[in-house]
Amino acid sequence: MRAIWTVYRRELSAYFATPLAYVFIVIFLVLSGVFTFYLGGFYVRNQADLEPFFNYHPWLYLFLIPAVAMRVWAEERKSGTIELLLTLPVSMWQAVAGKFLAAWSFVAVALALTFPMWITVNYLGDPDNGVILASYLGSWLMAGGYLAIGLCISAFTRNQVVAFIIALVLCFFITLSGFPLVLDAFRGWVPAGVIEAVASLSFLSHFQAIAKGVLDLSDLVYFIAMIAAWLYACAIVIDLKKAD
Repeated sequence: MRAIWTVYRRELSAYFATPLAYVFIVIFLVLSGVFTFYLGGFYVRNQADLEPFFNYHPWLYLFLIPAVAMRVWAEERKSGTIELLLTLPVSMWQAVAGKFLAAWSFVAVALALTFPMWITVNYLGDPDNGVILASYLGSWLMAGGYLAIGLCISAFTRNQVVAFIIALVLCFFITLSGFPLVLDAFRGWVPAGVIEAVASLSFLSHFQAIAKGVLDLSDLVYFIAMIAAWLYACAIVIDLKKAD
């Protein structure tokens, strides 16, 4: 745990040592406000809740999370510091876990800074705060899933732009995997069981279930399993490419 904590502190401090972290947070907060109060029709709905706010989170994360993740391993490989990191008394999984937890904590900070919206809806009405809390949890878990994918893709290349584009496309596919846009590409040539498996991978459907205020164990396990699987894949990729 001490090794993970060391990597975690190093990475988290690195985020706030550059202006990019603050730019990301400002962009996230501004876009969240625009999508909630203008595009989401907050005033037109005449209902004090944060449903419009959370409805846009998958699409915000789709672009912003790969931007956070793209530098995590790509920059290490490009600068050559990955060799230094791996010579330290830190195992591969500890390095991966520390970096992931730091990035996830950074996203949690950005998400927590939206608390004025929560205060606003409570001032304007009497929302179901249990549903809002569940939605925040679901949003954070979904962000973790996007991050794990982004970190794995970042481990493949030294080029941050390439890492961003590939992660964005892959996250887009997984987000919409339960929709006809994706499923129609499989119908007619793969078994029905495969189609159902692909449909069950959708981030959007699992997040929407949690955002209704229902903390079903299957949805929580899904996000945790996705995060663990992609981080495991990330560790394998780094091990295979550490000599490159």
